[in-house]
Amino acid sequence: MRRSAVELDKMRKAGKVVAEMHQATRAAIRPGVTTRHLNEIAADVLAQRGARSNFLHYHGFPAVICTSPNDMIVHGIPGDYVLVEGDIISIDCGAIVEGYHGDAAYTAGVGEISAESQRLIDVTEQSMWAGIDQLVAGNRLHEVGRAVQHVAETAGFSVVREYVGHAIGTEMHESPQVPNYWPGSPGPTLKEGMVFAIEPMVNVGSYETYVLEDGWGVMTRDGQRSAHFEHTIAVTANGPEVFTVA
Repeated sequence: MRRSAVELDKMRKAGKVVAEMHQATRAAIRPGVTTRHLNEIAADVLAQRGARSNFLHYHGFPAVICTSPNDMIVHGIPGDYVLVEGDIISIDCGAIVEGYHGDAAYTAGVGEISAESQRLIDVTEQSMWAGIDQLVAGNRLHEVGRAVQHVAETAGFSVVREYVGHAIGTEMHESPQVPNYWPGSPGPTLKEGMVFAIEPMVNVGSYETYVLEDGWGVMTRDGQRSAHFEHTIAVTANGPEVFTVA
């Protein structure tokens, strides 16, 4: 769906709230902090900005952010988990402003982390930006996944298949989906006013996954680490416009 200028402006506002949630939670990440505390920090940002959470109560999800450490890929429920030196943690945040959604994620190290973990984080972020660069009017949507996959696999990592990016607007998850790999067909033609959440999830080992008994946390099958980055981006006459940066 193509969004009007008025709609895009509302999505920019939602994106700025998400960017602020990122800044506030990132500043708090250190050994000894619980994931519940990070959720509280993000909730405070939403309250201060008069925004609503699009995560809270979504299919029953009990928090305003997802906190996914180490071998958890996505959808972790904040709680009693205490961050320790050497962990990595993925934080996924969302906000609704005037009925329009923003959605973005990042992965950060806790204190000093291993060189492999840092490389995983760096490559995952690079793969996201490579995908974002494909969001140009006239291009085909699945070039995003081709670009993501190339960056990740060239570095020796794997790209998660079961969980993908998506269009976004008056709902957090809208069609079409955006695979983070080449699915074998070029997909729809991109047009100005389309808005997508591009979110590669990249694993050190296999791309295979499983879901915890809580029905939410998605884990790497082999227990190796995973990273996740995401932004909300509009296709514009001047190229991709990222709404969820500070």
